[in-house]
Amino acid sequence: MGIGLAAVARPAYITSGRATDLGDHRDVDALRARTHAVLDAAWAAGVRYVDVARSYGRAEEFVASWRAAHPDRAVRVGSKWGYRYVGEWRLDADVHEVKDHSLAAFTAQWAQTRAVLGVPAIYHVHSATLETGVLADAPLHGALAGLREQGVRVGVSTSGPAQADAVRRALEVVVDGEPLFTSVQSTWNVLEPSPGPALAEAHAAGALVIVKEPVANGRLAPVPDADPRAAALAQRAGVPLDRLAIAAALAQPWAGLVLSGAVDARQVASNVAALSVPGDVLDVPAEDPAAYWAARSARAWS
Repeated sequence: MGIGLAAVARPAYITSGRATDLGDHRDVDALRARTHAVLDAAWAAGVRYVDVARSYGRAEEFVASWRAAHPDRAVRVGSKWGYRYVGEWRLDADVHEVKDHSLAAFTAQWAQTRAVLGVPAIYHVHSATLETGVLADAPLHGALAGLREQGVRVGVSTSGPAQADAVRRALEVVVDGEPLFTSVQSTWNVLEPSPGPALAEAHAAGALVIVKEPVANGRLAPVPDADPRAAALAQRAGVPLDRLAIAAALAQPWAGLVLSGAVDARQVASNVAALSVPGDVLDVPAEDPAAYWAARSARAWS
Protein backbone atom coordinates (compact mmCIF):
# COMPACT_ATOMS: atom_id res chain seq x y z
CA MET A 1 0.00 0.00 0.00
CA GLY A 2 0.93 3.64 -0.45
CA ILE A 3 -0.31 6.89 1.06
CA GLY A 4 -1.66 9.72 -1.11
CA LEU A 5 -1.80 13.28 0.15
CA ALA A 6 -4.46 14.79 -2.14
CA ALA A 7 -6.90 15.22 0.75
CA VAL A 8 -4.58 16.32 3.55
CA ALA A 9 -2.10 18.81 2.07
CA ARG A 10 -4.57 21.46 0.90
CA PRO A 11 -7.61 22.94 2.65
CA ALA A 12 -10.30 21.96 0.13
CA TYR A 13 -10.95 18.72 -1.74
CA ILE A 14 -13.90 16.62 -2.92
CA THR A 15 -13.70 13.84 -0.33
CA SER A 16 -16.68 13.24 1.94
CA GLY A 17 -16.59 14.11 5.63
CA ARG A 18 -14.04 16.90 5.60
CA ALA A 19 -15.97 19.06 8.04
CA THR A 20 -15.81 16.22 10.55
CA ASP A 21 -12.26 15.13 9.72
CA LEU A 22 -10.58 18.54 9.48
CA GLY A 23 -13.01 21.01 11.03
CA ASP A 24 -11.69 24.56 10.90
CA HIS A 25 -8.06 23.54 11.44
CA ARG A 26 -6.87 24.05 7.88
CA ASP A 27 -4.20 26.74 7.98
CA VAL A 28 -0.79 25.83 6.57
CA ASP A 29 0.76 24.97 9.93
CA ALA A 30 -2.18 22.79 10.96
CA LEU A 31 -2.18 20.81 7.73
CA ARG A 32 1.60 20.47 7.80
CA ALA A 33 1.34 18.95 11.28
CA ARG A 34 -1.55 16.72 10.18
CA THR A 35 0.36 15.55 7.11
CA HIS A 36 3.37 14.70 9.26
CA ALA A 37 1.13 12.74 11.64
CA VAL A 38 -0.39 10.81 8.72
CA LEU A 39 3.07 10.02 7.37
CA ASP A 40 4.21 8.90 10.83
CA ALA A 41 1.23 6.55 11.07
CA ALA A 42 1.77 5.24 7.55
CA TRP A 43 5.44 4.59 8.23
CA ALA A 44 4.60 2.75 11.45
CA ALA A 45 2.10 0.63 9.49
CA GLY A 46 4.75 -0.38 6.96
CA VAL A 47 3.81 1.97 4.12
CA ARG A 48 6.85 2.97 2.05
CA TYR A 49 5.37 4.85 -0.90
CA VAL A 50 4.05 8.44 -0.80
CA ASP A 51 2.02 10.02 -3.62
CA VAL A 52 1.93 13.80 -4.13
CA ALA A 53 1.47 16.30 -6.96
CA ARG A 54 2.26 19.88 -7.81
CA SER A 55 -1.45 20.68 -7.45
CA TYR A 56 -1.89 19.09 -4.02
CA GLY A 57 -1.43 22.38 -2.19
CA ARG A 58 1.85 22.10 -0.28
CA ALA A 59 2.16 18.32 -0.44
CA GLU A 60 5.67 18.30 -1.87
CA GLU A 61 6.81 20.81 0.73
CA PHE A 62 5.20 18.88 3.58
CA VAL A 63 6.82 15.61 2.50
CA ALA A 64 10.19 17.32 2.17
CA SER A 65 9.99 18.71 5.71
CA TRP A 66 8.88 15.31 7.07
CA ARG A 67 11.80 13.58 5.36
CA ALA A 68 14.21 16.18 6.69
CA ALA A 69 12.92 15.49 10.21
CA HIS A 70 13.30 11.71 9.70
CA PRO A 71 16.39 11.12 7.54
CA ASP A 72 16.43 7.47 8.62
CA ARG A 73 13.03 6.76 7.03
CA ALA A 74 13.54 5.71 3.43
CA VAL A 75 10.37 6.09 1.37
CA ARG A 76 9.77 6.31 -2.34
CA VAL A 77 7.94 9.45 -3.38
CA GLY A 78 6.01 9.86 -6.62
CA SER A 79 4.82 13.26 -7.78
CA LYS A 80 2.81 14.56 -10.71
CA TRP A 81 2.88 17.53 -13.04
CA GLY A 82 0.18 18.95 -15.29
CA TYR A 83 -2.06 20.79 -12.82
CA ARG A 84 -1.26 23.99 -10.92
CA TYR A 85 -2.80 24.68 -7.52
CA VAL A 86 -4.52 28.10 -7.74
CA GLY A 87 -6.89 27.88 -4.77
CA GLU A 88 -4.86 30.33 -2.68
CA TRP A 89 -5.54 28.20 0.41
CA ARG A 90 -9.23 29.12 0.36
CA LEU A 91 -12.23 26.85 0.76
CA ASP A 92 -14.41 29.11 -1.37
CA ALA A 93 -12.06 29.53 -4.35
CA ASP A 94 -13.86 29.57 -7.69
CA VAL A 95 -11.10 27.38 -9.17
CA HIS A 96 -8.74 25.18 -7.17
CA GLU A 97 -6.49 23.80 -9.91
CA VAL A 98 -5.73 24.47 -13.56
CA LYS A 99 -4.67 21.83 -16.09
CA ASP A 100 -1.80 22.42 -18.51
CA HIS A 101 -0.04 19.56 -20.31
CA SER A 102 2.31 21.68 -22.39
CA LEU A 103 6.07 21.26 -22.64
CA ALA A 104 6.45 24.65 -20.97
CA ALA A 105 4.31 23.52 -18.04
CA PHE A 106 6.36 20.35 -17.62
CA THR A 107 9.63 22.29 -17.72
CA ALA A 108 8.43 24.77 -15.11
CA GLN A 109 6.89 22.20 -12.79
CA TRP A 110 9.80 19.79 -12.97
CA ALA A 111 12.08 22.61 -11.82
CA GLN A 112 9.66 23.39 -8.98
CA THR A 113 9.46 19.75 -7.90
CA ARG A 114 13.22 19.39 -7.85
CA ALA A 115 13.65 22.60 -5.88
CA VAL A 116 11.12 21.58 -3.21
CA LEU A 117 11.25 17.79 -3.10
CA GLY A 118 14.41 16.75 -4.88
CA VAL A 119 14.30 14.06 -7.55
CA PRO A 120 11.21 11.86 -7.07
CA ALA A 121 11.19 8.13 -7.74
CA ILE A 122 8.25 8.49 -10.15
CA TYR A 123 6.97 11.51 -12.06
CA HIS A 124 3.49 11.15 -13.55
CA VAL A 125 1.62 13.21 -16.09
CA HIS A 126 -1.38 14.29 -14.00
CA SER A 127 -4.67 13.01 -15.47
CA ALA A 128 -3.44 12.28 -18.98
CA THR A 129 -6.19 12.11 -21.59
CA LEU A 130 -6.29 11.81 -25.36
CA GLU A 131 -7.96 15.22 -25.58
CA THR A 132 -5.07 17.27 -24.16
CA GLY A 133 -2.60 15.89 -26.72
CA VAL A 134 -0.08 14.97 -24.03
CA LEU A 135 0.11 11.39 -25.30
CA ALA A 136 0.95 12.51 -28.84
CA ASP A 137 3.44 15.33 -28.13
CA ALA A 138 6.79 14.06 -29.40
CA PRO A 139 8.90 17.04 -28.16
CA LEU A 140 7.37 16.64 -24.70
CA HIS A 141 8.03 12.90 -24.79
CA GLY A 142 11.67 13.60 -25.56
CA ALA A 143 11.92 15.90 -22.55
CA LEU A 144 10.23 13.34 -20.30
CA ALA A 145 12.63 10.67 -21.52
CA GLY A 146 15.44 12.81 -20.17
CA LEU A 147 14.22 12.06 -16.66
CA ARG A 148 15.16 8.42 -17.10
CA GLU A 149 18.84 9.41 -17.01
CA GLN A 150 18.23 10.80 -13.53
CA GLY A 151 16.76 7.51 -12.33
CA VAL A 152 13.14 8.67 -12.51
CA ARG A 153 10.37 6.33 -13.61
CA VAL A 154 8.09 8.28 -15.99
CA GLY A 155 4.38 7.59 -15.83
CA VAL A 156 0.83 8.79 -16.34
CA SER A 157 -2.13 9.11 -14.06
CA THR A 158 -5.60 8.87 -15.56
CA SER A 159 -9.10 10.10 -14.77
CA GLY A 160 -12.44 10.16 -16.54
CA PRO A 161 -14.62 7.63 -18.36
CA ALA A 162 -11.99 6.98 -21.06
CA GLN A 163 -9.20 5.93 -18.69
CA ALA A 164 -8.66 2.66 -20.54
CA ASP A 165 -8.04 4.51 -23.82
CA ALA A 166 -5.46 6.75 -22.16
CA VAL A 167 -3.67 3.81 -20.55
CA ARG A 168 -3.46 1.90 -23.81
CA ARG A 169 -2.24 4.94 -25.73
CA ALA A 170 0.40 5.63 -23.09
CA LEU A 171 1.70 2.07 -23.41
CA GLU A 172 2.29 2.67 -27.13
CA VAL A 173 4.64 5.65 -26.61
CA VAL A 174 8.25 4.67 -27.29
CA VAL A 175 11.27 6.98 -27.10
CA ASP A 176 14.75 5.82 -28.17
CA GLY A 177 13.52 2.26 -28.50
CA GLU A 178 12.11 2.04 -24.96
CA PRO A 179 8.60 2.46 -23.58
CA LEU A 180 8.34 5.93 -22.09
CA PHE A 181 5.56 5.44 -19.57
CA THR A 182 6.36 2.60 -17.17
CA SER A 183 4.06 3.62 -14.31
CA VAL A 184 0.29 3.96 -14.56
CA GLN A 185 -1.84 5.44 -11.79
CA SER A 186 -5.57 5.09 -12.38
CA THR A 187 -8.83 5.35 -10.51
CA TRP A 188 -10.20 1.87 -9.87
CA ASN A 189 -12.84 0.85 -7.37
CA VAL A 190 -15.84 -1.47 -7.29
CA LEU A 191 -18.08 1.32 -8.58
CA GLU A 192 -15.70 2.22 -11.43
CA PRO A 193 -13.77 -0.89 -12.50
CA SER A 194 -13.77 -0.07 -16.23
CA PRO A 195 -9.99 0.48 -16.61
CA GLY A 196 -9.26 -2.96 -15.17
CA PRO A 197 -8.52 -4.77 -18.45
CA ALA A 198 -6.22 -1.96 -19.62
CA LEU A 199 -4.44 -1.97 -16.27
CA ALA A 200 -3.94 -5.72 -16.62
CA GLU A 201 -2.33 -5.03 -20.00
CA ALA A 202 -0.09 -2.38 -18.44
CA HIS A 203 1.00 -4.82 -15.75
CA ALA A 204 1.68 -7.51 -18.36
CA ALA A 205 3.83 -5.00 -20.26
CA GLY A 206 5.98 -4.45 -17.17
CA ALA A 207 4.50 -1.19 -15.94
CA LEU A 208 3.92 -0.46 -12.27
CA VAL A 209 0.16 -0.12 -11.73
CA ILE A 210 -0.97 2.16 -8.91
CA VAL A 211 -4.63 2.31 -7.86
CA LYS A 212 -5.95 5.66 -6.67
CA GLU A 213 -9.36 6.50 -5.19
CA PRO A 214 -10.20 2.93 -4.10
CA VAL A 215 -12.82 4.36 -1.71
CA ALA A 216 -14.32 6.58 -4.43
CA ASN A 217 -13.72 9.88 -2.62
CA GLY A 218 -15.72 8.65 0.37
CA ARG A 219 -18.56 6.84 -1.37
CA LEU A 220 -16.94 3.58 -0.23
CA ALA A 221 -16.05 4.73 3.28
CA PRO A 222 -17.98 4.75 6.57
CA VAL A 223 -19.53 8.20 6.14
CA PRO A 224 -23.20 9.28 5.99
CA ASP A 225 -23.27 9.64 2.20
CA ALA A 226 -21.66 6.27 1.47
CA ASP A 227 -23.10 4.14 -1.31
CA PRO A 228 -26.07 2.45 0.43
CA ARG A 229 -25.57 -0.94 -1.23
CA ALA A 230 -21.92 -1.06 -0.24
CA ALA A 231 -22.66 0.22 3.26
CA ALA A 232 -25.24 -2.53 3.76
CA LEU A 233 -22.74 -5.20 2.69
CA ALA A 234 -20.14 -3.82 5.08
CA GLN A 235 -22.65 -3.82 7.92
CA ARG A 236 -23.54 -7.45 7.26
CA ALA A 237 -19.87 -8.40 7.07
CA GLY A 238 -19.06 -6.52 10.26
CA VAL A 239 -16.08 -4.85 8.55
CA PRO A 240 -15.64 -1.10 7.95
CA LEU A 241 -16.52 -0.19 4.38
CA ASP A 242 -13.15 1.41 3.62
CA ARG A 243 -11.40 -1.86 4.41
CA LEU A 244 -13.64 -3.84 2.08
CA ALA A 245 -13.15 -1.32 -0.73
CA ILE A 246 -9.38 -1.26 -0.41
CA ALA A 247 -9.26 -5.06 -0.07
CA ALA A 248 -11.10 -5.32 -3.39
CA ALA A 249 -8.42 -3.20 -5.04
CA LEU A 250 -5.57 -5.11 -3.38
CA ALA A 251 -7.07 -8.35 -4.71
CA GLN A 252 -6.60 -7.30 -8.33
CA PRO A 253 -3.64 -9.32 -9.66
CA TRP A 254 -2.31 -6.35 -11.63
CA ALA A 255 -2.30 -3.88 -8.71
CA GLY A 256 1.25 -3.05 -7.67
CA LEU A 257 0.28 -0.35 -5.16
CA VAL A 258 -3.05 0.77 -3.74
CA LEU A 259 -3.20 4.28 -2.29
CA SER A 260 -4.82 5.25 0.97
CA GLY A 261 -6.11 8.82 1.09
CA ALA A 262 -6.29 8.91 4.88
CA VAL A 263 -6.27 12.24 6.72
CA ASP A 264 -5.54 10.98 10.23
CA ALA A 265 -3.86 8.08 12.00
CA ARG A 266 -7.15 6.30 12.67
CA GLN A 267 -7.99 6.23 8.98
CA VAL A 268 -4.48 5.05 8.13
CA ALA A 269 -4.87 2.10 10.51
CA SER A 270 -8.28 1.17 9.12
CA ASN A 271 -7.12 1.41 5.52
CA VAL A 272 -4.00 -0.67 6.07
CA ALA A 273 -6.04 -3.31 7.90
CA ALA A 274 -7.51 -4.11 4.47
CA LEU A 275 -4.41 -6.21 3.89
CA SER A 276 -5.96 -8.93 6.07
CA VAL A 277 -9.50 -8.73 4.63
CA PRO A 278 -10.81 -10.98 1.81
CA GLY A 279 -11.02 -9.08 -1.46
CA ASP A 280 -14.26 -10.55 -2.80
CA VAL A 281 -16.77 -9.39 -0.18
CA LEU A 282 -17.79 -6.05 -1.68
CA ASP A 283 -19.88 -7.36 -4.56
CA VAL A 284 -21.88 -4.35 -5.75
CA PRO A 285 -22.89 -3.49 -9.32
CA ALA A 286 -20.50 -1.24 -11.19
CA GLU A 287 -21.79 2.11 -12.41
CA ASP A 288 -21.69 3.37 -15.97
CA PRO A 289 -18.31 5.14 -16.23
CA ALA A 290 -19.81 8.31 -17.70
CA ALA A 291 -22.34 8.52 -14.87
CA TYR A 292 -19.67 7.80 -12.25
CA TRP A 293 -17.39 10.56 -13.51
CA ALA A 294 -20.23 13.04 -13.98
CA ALA A 295 -21.18 12.52 -10.33
CA ARG A 296 -17.57 12.89 -9.26
CA SER A 297 -17.19 16.12 -11.21
CA ALA A 298 -20.30 17.49 -9.50
CA ARG A 299 -18.92 16.95 -5.98
CA ALA A 300 -18.28 20.19 -4.14
CA TRP A 301 -14.82 21.14 -2.89
CA SER A 302 -15.06 21.49 0.88
